[in-house]
Amino acid sequence: MTQVSKPPKEELKKKLTPMQYKVTQEQGTEPPFQNEFWNEHREGLYVDIVTGEPLFTSKDKFDSGCGWPSFTKPMEKGKVEEKIDTSHGMVRTEVRGKGSDSHLGHVFNDGPGPSGLRYCINSAALRFIPKEDLEKEGYGEYRKLFE
Repeated sequence: MTQVSKPPKEELKKKLTPMQYKVTQEQGTEPPFQNEFWNEHREGLYVDIVTGEPLFTSKDKFDSGCGWPSFTKPMEKGKVEEKIDTSHGMVRTEVRGKGSDSHLGHVFNDGPGPSGLRYCINSAALRFIPKEDLEKEGYGEYRKLFE
């Protein structure tokens, strides 16, 4: 179903768009409000663009007003890693894909719900699979999340 190991750099450069590569491999950030999923409202699964590993669901997505897709939590804590990021003259918590070791975005403590977390994730680090395409795309086991 999904590949969980990171492909070689040469393969990634062929597979990913320049923005996807910049974000995931060079810790870049795409522009707010000008990215693929910030305003996506359909039900579905968000997977790691590099490995295909499921990371987030639309069930945990919310409009934070920041211009990037925001989630209250990952599908499973073990699918992402959090690391201290001191770039740009500030201290933040970076979110990386566990299987891909790709930069996804950052997590902040200004979110809704009991955890109060906001996973602010770059669209370029994700691939969205609408719930109606889960079986066709090899993610049928996750259909139950949307029933």
